[in-house]
Amino acid sequence: MRRITIGAGAGFGVALGLLGATGVARAAPPIRIGVQAPITGTYADEGQGIERAVKLLAAEQNAKGGLLGRKIEVKVCDDQGEAAQAAICARQLVNDHVIAVIGSYTSGAALAAQPIYARADVIQTSDGTSNELLKHGYRTWFGNAAPNSAEAKFTAHYLVDVRHFGKIAVLTDHSSFATGLADAVVADVKADHGDVIDKSFINAGSQNFSPVLTKLKAMHPDVLYFSGYYSDGGLIRAQMVQLGMKAAFVGGDANQNVAFAKIAGPAAAGSVIINVPAPADLPYPVAKTFVAAYKAKYGALPPSVFTLTNADGMRAVMQAIAATKSVKPAKLEAYLHGMKSFQGLTGTFAWNAKGERTGSPFVAFEVQKDGSYRILYPAPTAG
Repeated sequence: MRRITIGAGAGFGVALGLLGATGVARAAPPIRIGVQAPITGTYADEGQGIERAVKLLAAEQNAKGGLLGRKIEVKVCDDQGEAAQAAICARQLVNDHVIAVIGSYTSGAALAAQPIYARADVIQTSDGTSNELLKHGYRTWFGNAAPNSAEAKFTAHYLVDVRHFGKIAVLTDHSSFATGLADAVVADVKADHGDVIDKSFINAGSQNFSPVLTKLKAMHPDVLYFSGYYSDGGLIRAQMVQLGMKAAFVGGDANQNVAFAKIAGPAAAGSVIINVPAPADLPYPVAKTFVAAYKAKYGALPPSVFTLTNADGMRAVMQAIAATKSVKPAKLEAYLHGMKSFQGLTGTFAWNAKGERTGSPFVAFEVQKDGSYRILYPAPTAG
């Protein structure tokens, strides 16, 4: 707001600054929260889920009077899941004076935006899980999902010690997220005395994976582990079945999306995906309430658990604002780093000094014929 001075002294100018044309005091400016996500493009359903979750939470809070007597305003930028566009989004949201940004979905996009938010002292909560995101120790970084290293340890244990797969083939795309996860899984499988017979690459979005699958089929693997995204994972599973490939399919967390089963068709049944529990399987009352509210507002369930992990990022930021009675970055960052436990939609967790999420329980679940999930490991406890 520009200062108005009309030669009658500073006091008159200040009074005009506080009063509108009608003489009524102006409302406090909104608290701006950004959403950086792939609203369009390959991962659009994930990005739209993130946007919807943040807007739902903001609307619910605004209905209660907002925070600190101020309304929450959500600013959205579509990064299309691409690094170059992510950097543009980061600069745009910084210029929009947001205090925190929820997103993005991909590690590549999160990495491109991370230093821009750090320099501007804007909090970034994201589903990016590449361990590269932890290297700089930015105080502004808070991972909504556990890093690749944590998922890899669980995956290796499942492949080697639980399923006892003898010959393990690993397939990845070239993204920082997928290659990092694949490398970590290979290392942990070997540490568990498992046998990785091959590690191959695909070009994400190339549609035809028959050449690499034909090569792998000739090696007679017991399982094919794919570390990339659901848009390719569904096609890979379908083409494995078309080629008569007998290997089991196990996918990393980015395969956990309702679109996986739609893309794979009948071949999806029996596929195993490793992630934190799916939205419908989360046992927490707050999660059930959120999922119900989301479905009531948007007419569909969240596309994946990443809708809820990002919602947890938003909820944590709102809690920090309320607890500190401030929107100053230093106070909010100190609060978030200092939380011993946060009661999230996706379980109780905390962030360590590097912004790594700790306390995320992984599960291995099987895709059913109707596209739903059944947890295989650890076995659900009765009641």
